[in-house]
Amino acid sequence: MPDKHPVEGLIDTAMQSLKEMIDVNTILGDPVEALDGSLIIPVSRVFMGFAAGGSEFGEPKEEQIAPFGGGSGAGISIKPVAFLVVGQGKVRLLPVGSEAFIDRIFDLIPPLMNRTTNTNANMNNNMY
Repeated sequence: MPDKHPVEGLIDTAMQSLKEMIDVNTILGDPVEALDGSLIIPVSRVFMGFAAGGSEFGEPKEEQIAPFGGGSGAGISIKPVAFLVVGQGKVRLLPVGSEAFIDRIFDLIPPLMNRTTNTNANMNNNMY
């Protein structure tokens, strides 16, 4: 069986490095216990990229492999997106970033509507 081509070695090395850099704990971080006993779990978005390539130069002579040139590279980006808060009988997702404000407004609409409805009902009951 022929030996592995040098570009395969480059790919194997880069893939092994990526495996060592990222695992499930990169996406869901280690929980941290708050003073009130709640658990806070960081949540991140992970982006990865990978490229490899190579070229052979000249003609191989007898059982010699032609000169080889190649390279590989990988990149990773981790962006925190939210925190899961588990405690007091509830699980809440607290988003991080510019979109968090809009999410918070949508979270507040149902309680605000309930409060408005209850206030109107109390006013109508007091009128009669």
